Amino acid sequence: MTQTLPSLNLASRMSRLGTETAFEVLARAKQLEAEGRDIVHLEIGEPDFDTPSNIVEAGRQALADGWTHYGPAAGLPDAREAVADYIGKTRHTSVNGNEVCIVPGGKPVMFYVLLALAEAGDEVIYPNPGFPIYESMIRFSGATAVGCPLRESNGFALDPQDVISRLTEKTKLVILNSPANPTGGVTGREQLGEVIAALRDRPDVWILSDEIYSRLLYDGEEHVSPLTDPSIRERVILLDGFSKTWAMTGWRIGYGVMRPDLCETITKLMINSNSCTASFTQRAAIEALQGDQSGAEIMHAEFDKRRKHIVSLINDIPGFSCHLPKGAFYVMPNITDVGMNAKELQDRLLSEAGVAALAGTAFGAEGEGYLRFSYAADIQTIDKGLGRVRAFVEAL
Repeated sequence: MTQTLPSLNLASRMSRLGTETAFEVLARAKQLEAEGRDIVHLEIGEPDFDTPSNIVEAGRQALADGWTHYGPAAGLPDAREAVADYIGKTRHTSVNGNEVCIVPGGKPVMFYVLLALAEAGDEVIYPNPGFPIYESMIRFSGATAVGCPLRESNGFALDPQDVISRLTEKTKLVILNSPANPTGGVTGREQLGEVIAALRDRPDVWILSDEIYSRLLYDGEEHVSPLTDPSIRERVILLDGFSKTWAMTGWRIGYGVMRPDLCETITKLMINSNSCTASFTQRAAIEALQGDQSGAEIMHAEFDKRRKHIVSLINDIPGFSCHLPKGAFYVMPNITDVGMNAKELQDRLLSEAGVAALAGTAFGAEGEGYLRFSYAADIQTIDKGLGRVRAFVEAL
């Protein structure tokens, strides 16, 4: 006998919580594979490489040495110091361990910072198209999400005037992301400087700088962080981690760098949610930061090769056009000449061509007219997937 479940009366805040379409598309793709379909995966931003062996060995040794117990909520002291030293060297500024919060992945930094700083009546400016969790968490916090467009005509780099024109007396936080997901756009020193100049006289406005792709830059591009500017340093929260540079997505470890009093607040949120980040992953993370970097360098060189290859293939597809991104491992081709919207093309490519890609609208309304492909897949997979896309389009 089937029992009827009582109504699921969720809290109203749950209606404001979004999702990450990449995982929804992945789930549909996996279901099709379970039904016997051959699917080419170009949707997930996950390096196809294994974690470098020296990092794996450090994690294995940590397990053998008993690093399997609770640790401090903000992170192991020497892991925090290792992060501080790394950020100090790569961002050219002094960082102390008490400014570092180690958390299980990059998303908790977004989650905790927005819960700690934003509430109803506040406005948060975020990139659009941009990582979907930005908008989701802004709305969940009760604040108003104010999208800042990233335009293909600008190479998907941030236009400072688009940020400045959206600043109001209600602005509490500005989210920056360079190199960017989903576009691969990079915000340069001059562009960032204009944004910082506009915020110097706004001591009530914070910056959350998502720099998770900071090591994935090409063609001589430099990474520029707002953390470097002493005039605004105390209002910058830097987000970074290990998933992209060292292929450590499943290790679930990231960190935020921020002033010590905010770090203490974020630590309270950690205590109330996760207790702490796994100790053995932090031992592996220390090795990632301080050990042999050849594994990361090999991955970077391969991503660069794939970047050029996938753009060349895309630009041979009728109705597609694609600029060469300067960072991350994504391309954002324009598909307006194909004759269907982004969501329809995403769905039809999956169901009819067996290619998993993401509609630009999965990253915000400004993504209409675009698809996102990840080139965190090998050349053979890219060739197979883009070949199917081209055949599908040519048959329309």
